[in-house]
Amino acid sequence: MELLKERHFPEDIKLLLPQQLEILAEEIRHLIIDTVSHNGGHLASNLGTVELTLALYRVFDFPEDKLFWDVGHQAYTHKILSGRLRDFHTLRQRGGLTGFPNRKESQFDSFGVGHASTALSAALGFAIARDLDGSSRKIIAVIGDGALTGGEAFEALNNIGDLQKDMLIILNDNEMSISKNVGAMSTYLSRVRSYPEYNRLKKDFGKMLSSLPKIGSRVFKTAEFLKDSVRNACVAGALFEEMGLSYFGPVDGHDFAELIPMLQRVSEIKGPVLLHVVTKKGKGYEPAENAPSKFHGIGKFNVEDGMAPSSGKADVASYTQVFGKTVAEIGDIDSAAVTITAAMADGTGLKEFALRYPGRFFDVGIAEEHALTMAAGLAAAGKKPFIALYSTFAQRGYDQIIHDICLQKLPVRLCLDRAGLVGEDGPTHHGVFDFSFLRQIPNMTVMAPKDEHELRAMLYFMHAFEGPIAVRYPRGKATGVKERKDNIEYGKGEILRQGDDVLFLAVGTMVYPALAAAKMLGENGISCCVVNMRFIKPLDEALLKILLPGKKCLVTAEENVLAGGFGSAVLEYLAQSGAVIPKICRFGIGDSFVGHGTRVQLLEEQGLTAEKMATRIEDLCRA
Repeated sequence: MELLKERHFPEDIKLLLPQQLEILAEEIRHLIIDTVSHNGGHLASNLGTVELTLALYRVFDFPEDKLFWDVGHQAYTHKILSGRLRDFHTLRQRGGLTGFPNRKESQFDSFGVGHASTALSAALGFAIARDLDGSSRKIIAVIGDGALTGGEAFEALNNIGDLQKDMLIILNDNEMSISKNVGAMSTYLSRVRSYPEYNRLKKDFGKMLSSLPKIGSRVFKTAEFLKDSVRNACVAGALFEEMGLSYFGPVDGHDFAELIPMLQRVSEIKGPVLLHVVTKKGKGYEPAENAPSKFHGIGKFNVEDGMAPSSGKADVASYTQVFGKTVAEIGDIDSAAVTITAAMADGTGLKEFALRYPGRFFDVGIAEEHALTMAAGLAAAGKKPFIALYSTFAQRGYDQIIHDICLQKLPVRLCLDRAGLVGEDGPTHHGVFDFSFLRQIPNMTVMAPKDEHELRAMLYFMHAFEGPIAVRYPRGKATGVKERKDNIEYGKGEILRQGDDVLFLAVGTMVYPALAAAKMLGENGISCCVVNMRFIKPLDEALLKILLPGKKCLVTAEENVLAGGFGSAVLEYLAQSGAVIPKICRFGIGDSFVGHGTRVQLLEEQGLTAEKMATRIEDLCRA
């Protein structure tokens, strides 16, 4: 790590010799691997952009010039080079560096990001503002080929081609997002990437021009910047050219000798330019190169072999695995069952279904809006779609849920993984809004299981349900409780513990902490009735009517924002029914974005542990 320790970055990057850049790239790679092995994070994608980031810092002047990263999965080298080397060991740790670009963290982070396909829109906004201000700064956006499948990226490209603002788009093409890329754009880029005739004809054309006496070399140099007949004849980049962008590439994203001169050249071109850069996900670390999906987002691992250390819960499945296994079983018994995901076949657990029934599995790329409306179309045509999304990404299809699914009362089965606090990925990835944005929509049914066995039962319930329905479940290992068979009845909760003083209504991940809190309170003389409500919408009003009379305190608990969530639904019921209860206490996420840290740390911070809930309830009861 000699160069990293001895040099002052980013200024010294422009002073390094070519061989020193190669050494620095390897030092950065080792630092990223070592840090992610201890802290977890996005490894493969970041290893693929080390040389590209160094080349960008070599050619441009950040932060005066503005750099935009799409998603942010590629930005670790950027963090290291922009004055955050000393703190890089705190990556994704509570109080440390965030895992994504964050405007509050550094002036080098031009725009906060965590969801895909946003960089081009944000960069265009900056380009417009620059021109209004009369500035000459460069605007550079890096977008992956996976993110380019997102609808917002296409909308931005369309507008960029129309406005013709000076900006550079770097298409980081590594053939993958999280899962293997799909769709017509992916196929097109593969054709461009592997088109040998283009490079050969370009080389031959260059030799011919250069051989012309006196003017040949000048003509060839100019031709590199023009929409020349060689490029058009070979089709490479024609799609982008037709959209109004000057296309260059593809170039090797790991070859400084090719990458830096090309960046220098295209930086002088007026109007929007797209530079197609080909990189390798996981570059320089064999386990990540061989399994880029596994090392896209990973927890702690051993650098020597890439294996995760034993967690002590190896025999406990994750909620995602339970979901994937159950949906595959449903596929076995019903040929009308189909599954949809948005570039997350592995992450959502649908790989088993895809292997068994490839004709009934659909990965639409990073296009949640399209995925939801396609599911609505399938449902309207008589199929039984299960669409699996991370909760945070489902937010992107809110209008489609309202307009295309619920308005038409179509039986789309929305399965929301990573709901609640997800930990180190932070505020862009916490799925803490779904109760609120789903329960307000007419015709929608919303459920949350207390454990893996209830999730399984809810999925079978969804399969038979004739209407829009959602189930949300958390990230990580399930509870490991003893297997049992649950009977899910529409809109009905279950009483788990009888008590006279407190009525404790909990949903999803808060049910077992509620039981633990009730036990603690019981030891201190406060009797709690605990109910697993199961349904956020509709509420089990019949059960509430029976249980509320005589209670001194009403408590609700949810791993969702308090505003408009499950607790709000209970308060609405109280207002409508006229029920009176002396004291009310709601547990949930407050009115602020929750930062990054371990899930245990974040639950403690939000007061959602059994101990903290018991203390607060006892104080309220004795006040």
